[in-house]
Amino acid sequence: MARLSRYLLRLFSVEAMALFAVAAFLLFLIQCLRLFDLVSTRGQSVLTLLGQAALGMPSLGIVFLYVCLAIGLGRAQRGLQDRSELQIIHVSALVPALVRSVVVYALGGTVAVLFLAHIVDPASVRTTDDWSESIAADLVSRSMIPHRFTEIVGGVSMIIGSRDSQGQITDFFADDRRNPQSRRTYFAKSALITRDDQGFILRLSDGALQQFSDTKRLSEVSFARYDLALDELTGEAEATDPLARTSSIDIVGKALSGAGLDRAETRALVRRTVEGVRVFALCLFIGALAMFPTGNRRRVNAPIELVALGAAFLERGVTSYAPIPAPFDAAAGPALLIALALAILAIRFRLFVPLRIGRQPA
Repeated sequence: MARLSRYLLRLFSVEAMALFAVAAFLLFLIQCLRLFDLVSTRGQSVLTLLGQAALGMPSLGIVFLYVCLAIGLGRAQRGLQDRSELQIIHVSALVPALVRSVVVYALGGTVAVLFLAHIVDPASVRTTDDWSESIAADLVSRSMIPHRFTEIVGGVSMIIGSRDSQGQITDFFADDRRNPQSRRTYFAKSALITRDDQGFILRLSDGALQQFSDTKRLSEVSFARYDLALDELTGEAEATDPLARTSSIDIVGKALSGAGLDRAETRALVRRTVEGVRVFALCLFIGALAMFPTGNRRRVNAPIELVALGAAFLERGVTSYAPIPAPFDAAAGPALLIALALAILAIRFRLFVPLRIGRQPA
């Protein structure tokens, strides 16, 4: 790579990483504020708060990193024009080095976002779920005080008869009144906190589940053994997507083993790959707009930040609402930006000249 290309690539990267660092720090603080009450009410430390906030950053990074990359590229090119460096590059016939640096920069950002989407984000989701299950198990375990009613969270109370050194619980009772239309009570002669393939559970033995409907009807189901997920006692049980926890390496490995992929797995691979294509498309579009100098001093240029955000909104809108069959609809927005970028480059490099109406002499 030529010295000029390395200089431009470093300039683009510094602008983008500075913007990304500020945005990431602000979003991390917002994550901490959002989780502060949830973590503190469950008796967890500040380290748990910071860890939970950090694990949520990869998914957020995928959303705003490509915008930061595009804005950094545009700001760097506008800076080159303000310092007259962009004009010198064009006059000196060094435009191929400029184009090469923009393409390499876009490809580098694409690889970074693909790594986040395919590997880092599923790993963070998996770690967050496992950590949340451990927090729920710790909260329930600390709330089990013999012969004393304890409120685990708002609307869930529990009492036990005894608990030995092996963790075996006797005379378990829990009352869940969070849902005003369906109140539940659990009671069992014995219980034990354990773990299976799905996470931490409370294994109840020789008991029953009673449910009161909004019409004041009582239904009871007796059981010899009942596995109650601790998430159902400690908070709103959220439906988890198994694919969100699975990295693309595992999905591709399943396909290579001959097991085949279902529609959801194929859709997940396409969606994660499009996240990287989106980076390349937006950077190429902003690069095509800003890599050509203008000599009109009176011309009012729109802020490149607003242009990048507007292009990102356009891409998301086309991707979400384009009447294109799946899974090709996920690439509709990036394809539009790439087409617009190529059209701009073709016009600027005189490969295509739009039809102009000539002026008639007076």
